[in-house]
Amino acid sequence: MGAVGHDTLSEVLRAVRLNGAVFFAIDASGPWVAEAPPAREIGHLLLPGAEHVMEYHVVSRGSCWGGIVGEAPVRLETGDVIAFPRGDAHVISSAPGMRGAVEPALYRSRDERRWPVRLDMAGDGSDPARLICGFLGCDARPFNPLLATLPRTLHVRPGDADDRLGRLVELALLESETPRAGGECVLSRLSELLFVELVRRYLSALPAENESWLAGLRDPSIGRALAALHDRPTRDWTLDELAREVGLSRSALAERFTQWVGVPPMQYLAQWRMQLASSLLSGTTLSLAEIAARVGYGSEAALSRAFKRQVGVSPGEWRRERRGG
Repeated sequence: MGAVGHDTLSEVLRAVRLNGAVFFAIDASGPWVAEAPPAREIGHLLLPGAEHVMEYHVVSRGSCWGGIVGEAPVRLETGDVIAFPRGDAHVISSAPGMRGAVEPALYRSRDERRWPVRLDMAGDGSDPARLICGFLGCDARPFNPLLATLPRTLHVRPGDADDRLGRLVELALLESETPRAGGECVLSRLSELLFVELVRRYLSALPAENESWLAGLRDPSIGRALAALHDRPTRDWTLDELAREVGLSRSALAERFTQWVGVPPMQYLAQWRMQLASSLLSGTTLSLAEIAARVGYGSEAALSRAFKRQVGVSPGEWRRERRGG
């Protein structure tokens, strides 16, 4: 993946307000099982204000099994990371096929306890394992192209010569095991970095024939088109201008872009502008007129019409809803 893909991915990660922290450090021995409910049921306790929550697990010692409830689990070895980007209920256990009781009390508000919480799940002493479990929050609406393109289960094994993932895991382990001042902030940033590295690994392993928004970042034409739209979202783009920018005919760009990304280029741009606007509405006190200028609309009225048409509520309603949440 070249620089174009990296830039576009960074823009998306910033706009969807990725944030997270490591919350649980688990020491276990067989037989043991931990079952997590759907993230939508506990996310508001762990990351207040996050619209969507993803969970991941790092196996720092031993081995275990992990997967979505009702689906075949995968074997996890030392150094492996498994994530559930869609927030599915899932099970981590010492053997495949196990189920456990969900314990809502574990997820009570982070204001009431010191993180990370250490859990001892001692069995008969066989097959000891240690895991770090973390949560990441992000915006899912009005438009998160990354979330839509990731699989329900993301399993990555580190181990190449440039093992950035392994080094991040080591840092997370160190911070979890030796609490120091500022540790929660460090763990939060490490969680975000771990997720970005997971996405990079997933992208690098995608087969050449894969056609998706994420795979489009590494395609020369689609990657350039996405980069242009993300770099200059306020420009009054036309399909003809974008086609000239990437060196394709108008019809070829429209066909290839829709094939990879799922929507035509100008529809994608409109959706991306709404995500930028929603982020500014939620995270700043800028006026609607100022936000309109920053996302490519000539007036407050034009932004309001487009926002309500695509998102379903007015910008003011969106801002009040997010501030209230």
